[in-house]
Amino acid sequence: MQHDENLSVQNNGKALTPSRRFEQLDSARGLALLGILVMNIGGFGLPKPAYMNPAYIGMPSFSDGLVWSLLSTFVQGTFLAMFAMLFGAGLQLLSKRSAGWNASRLFWLALLGFCHSVYLWDGDILLTYGLVGLGSMVIIRTSSTTRSLMYTGILLYIIGLAIMLWLGSLPGSGFSEDWTPSAKTLAYETAWKLTGGELAHAERLKMTLMIQFSVVLQYGWELAGLMLIGAGLLHSGWLLGKASLTDYRRQGWILFVLSLVIHIPAMLMQWWVEWDFIIAGYYLQVPKEFAATLQGIAYLALWYGYGQSISWSTANAVLSQVGRMTLSNYLLQTLICTTLFYHYGWFNHFDRLQLLAIVPAIWCVNILFSILWLKYFKQGPVEWLWRRLTSIVAVE
Repeated sequence: MQHDENLSVQNNGKALTPSRRFEQLDSARGLALLGILVMNIGGFGLPKPAYMNPAYIGMPSFSDGLVWSLLSTFVQGTFLAMFAMLFGAGLQLLSKRSAGWNASRLFWLALLGFCHSVYLWDGDILLTYGLVGLGSMVIIRTSSTTRSLMYTGILLYIIGLAIMLWLGSLPGSGFSEDWTPSAKTLAYETAWKLTGGELAHAERLKMTLMIQFSVVLQYGWELAGLMLIGAGLLHSGWLLGKASLTDYRRQGWILFVLSLVIHIPAMLMQWWVEWDFIIAGYYLQVPKEFAATLQGIAYLALWYGYGQSISWSTANAVLSQVGRMTLSNYLLQTLICTTLFYHYGWFNHFDRLQLLAIVPAIWCVNILFSILWLKYFKQGPVEWLWRRLTSIVAVE
């Protein structure tokens, strides 16, 4: 990521140096990346329907249901919202570069995401971020105020949620193999994931195209809205440490409590309706999505309010290293998990609690890799390649 040396921000009356300001952003990005793995580990280790529906093969055990409920309340969607807003903040930082440079950068990200999705893991977000980022960048480059960025972002986000409600009301949307799959469907998913090869590539290509269709139809509106909100938060200086620590802490706790007030009843209602596809998968998912976004902003505020203190300086420095190599570390997580679950046959062998026990080990690999690599190089390996490809194609 390019650092704009001309940005000037005050924090508690003291100017933050450029390196300090971007260390805050990098540490928040590192926190979001590590947090995403807490949900993604289930995407790697369990069948696809398990990600959203804990009762995809009938009511789960008490422990598995409890773990899912806790993840749903404090993690699901939250770190993705954080990541999307931080990605939008990055677009805002780079908006002063030429349109061609930015388009080239996002094109290569989308192409990398396509390859990642088809050849490694169908849970990829890079392709979607690259494509939605192109549209978001156009809006960012034509918006001159924080208010215009925030209002446009909120509008697009609301449109995305409204479309989700509309989709739930359509005739014929009462059943989905992706929600309550048959034994045959589960067996086939297990077979192609463990077999790999051309069959897996074909299935992942089909899923990639289906995901992009849903992006165009619904999720892309939400994602673009989050990116613009992130751009607005950076434009205002909020993501650069302009607010006081007291303000960050107060805002963080208020938003966190508000998110729980919305999230917990929606989650309990999903259990009460016994995971009916339309009610639990569409109507109740809307307040959960909104609560996750509030929670994502809350986590950012709390990290800025507490994570920048001296007592957290070591954690902040470590997460900053991870955040500087976000793309490399994201792909490293995929390589580790696909190796364990698909090549070594761990897929669908563990429950959610057992899967969570694997997460800290992968975090350690991410952290050690980042520290060792940045000891000798200025950028992560994939970040370096991404920048080189961008510069070759683009003309400033």
